[in-house]
Amino acid sequence: MSNKIRLGILGGGGDSLIGVLHRVASSMYDKFQLVGGVFNIELEESLNFAREIGIPTDQVYKDLDTLIEEELKLPKHKRIEVVSILTPNFLHFPMAKKLLENGFNVICEKPMTTTYEEAKILHETLKMANTVFAVTYTYTGYPMVRQMRHMIANGDIGRIQKIDAQYYQGWINPIIHDKEKRKSTWRLDPEKSGISCCIGDIGTHAFDMVEYMSGLRVNSILADLNYLYEDNQMDIDGTVLIRCENNVKGVIRASQIATGEENNFTVQIYGDKAGLKWEQENPNYLYLLEDGHPMRVLKPGHTYNSDLSLDGTKLPPGHPEGIFDSMGNIYKGVAKAIRNEDYDHGEYPTIIDGLRGMNFIEKAVESHKQGNVWVNIDTA
Repeated sequence: MSNKIRLGILGGGGDSLIGVLHRVASSMYDKFQLVGGVFNIELEESLNFAREIGIPTDQVYKDLDTLIEEELKLPKHKRIEVVSILTPNFLHFPMAKKLLENGFNVICEKPMTTTYEEAKILHETLKMANTVFAVTYTYTGYPMVRQMRHMIANGDIGRIQKIDAQYYQGWINPIIHDKEKRKSTWRLDPEKSGISCCIGDIGTHAFDMVEYMSGLRVNSILADLNYLYEDNQMDIDGTVLIRCENNVKGVIRASQIATGEENNFTVQIYGDKAGLKWEQENPNYLYLLEDGHPMRVLKPGHTYNSDLSLDGTKLPPGHPEGIFDSMGNIYKGVAKAIRNEDYDHGEYPTIIDGLRGMNFIEKAVESHKQGNVWVNIDTA
């Protein structure tokens, strides 16, 4: 009998990019076995997809309620243990809450919910459930991101004095300038996406990465958002000033109208001794900058890296690792938590990261609507 963790997936069927990412990532360390789920709102489509990817159809269901009802009838050694939620944003909260209430472990795409209030309810629900909950801020799984986190915590750059995070994309350009298209995409529909598009989709990645890498909490923010058209209810660009603990200041810049940009996510953190810079489009390079010294480039797989970085490195130096590997490292951390094994708390983002991300999104919109004023982030 396989001792792999039995995984179910909600959404992610067909040609879904995020579905492929999660399926490959979950299989990467031989920790999980995909056994079923609800891949599509049409049962026949779900069944066809299951056959296409080569899994049995006996644990493929028409909806979440049926999945929970039927799975709880099964003996524990056959039951789905963890469910990954890959659906549009508005479904994250009701699905995650119902799964937690019925004792399932959960892996949830971000943003975790559509409102901060929902995120707080989920947090309380998890306390009662006492299961594992992960939010897939994917980029935290990169080996050199984890190395950057380690070096900052180790004092290698000294006292942090400047943070700069940029996440630029251009994908929404063909949509935002067409009135009919911008009315028909779910990303620009508050009922399905929440109150924010750009900050909610990619700005929250930058916020989470700032806190993950620096080890500092963001205490307050000032946001200036861009909606471009009066009939568009959702931000598609924004700049957010941040004030962190220890009087550290910085900026988060996010855009989905940066024409020609693909996935330009860069984090730069400067201390009084040195600076570190990481770029998502070149994720195997971590740049170390020091006054009076040539710039050094650190790469994964070498013994000078931290244990956490090396644990997330699967290949010898010189072999590129990418976003599938990054997500795979998050799944690996979740597996350790589910199996009650020792793990580093930097191995996967928790519900607290999701909670703070939702607070950041709402506070950014609040700051902008109040006339670009400073607002506080709640303590969590």
